[in-house]
Amino acid sequence: MRFIYRLTFYLRGWKIEGDVPRDIKKYIIVVAPHTSNWDFLIGVAVRSIKKFKSNFLGKKELFRAPFGWIFRGLGGYPVDRQHKTNLVDQVIDLAKKNERFVIAITPEGTRKSVAKWKTGFYQIASGAEIPIVFCSLDYKKKLVFFNLPFYPTGDFVGDAPLMAKYFEGVQGKTRGITPLV
Repeated sequence: MRFIYRLTFYLRGWKIEGDVPRDIKKYIIVVAPHTSNWDFLIGVAVRSIKKFKSNFLGKKELFRAPFGWIFRGLGGYPVDRQHKTNLVDQVIDLAKKNERFVIAITPEGTRKSVAKWKTGFYQIASGAEIPIVFCSLDYKKKLVFFNLPFYPTGDFVGDAPLMAKYFEGVQGKTRGITPLV
């Protein structure tokens, strides 16, 4: 599959810059903006091309028949967005219990336009004491860009301007980046 993904990226004019940290065993990949179903396919392709393993959170509806087995096989964890389930605490526990932990999260939480990012990714990183790797999907430049790890201070509002700089000028498939706060 890796060859097919690489060929598709080449033919479509997409590039990947940067990489995930190879010397860090636990981190969160924050992927933004999330504006299209194509974002998921690009993410799966990038993961294969760059040869790294990661899991992801997805709405529980994706994990139903007939395709649920595919999303589970790709490393997905279903999320019930209708009920409060202490998801942040559950993911923090997963991070602490596992020797290796890499999970991709889209902070908007949906493809729809939202007023601001959800903060769960930040709470997970702070609670598990792990860094965040920001990954932008820029459709205008046809570029997937991985930034160096960012270590949260525990003050989301204070860190927001620093985090927003990672995504300045990035254009998703259907819109630009959502404000962090």
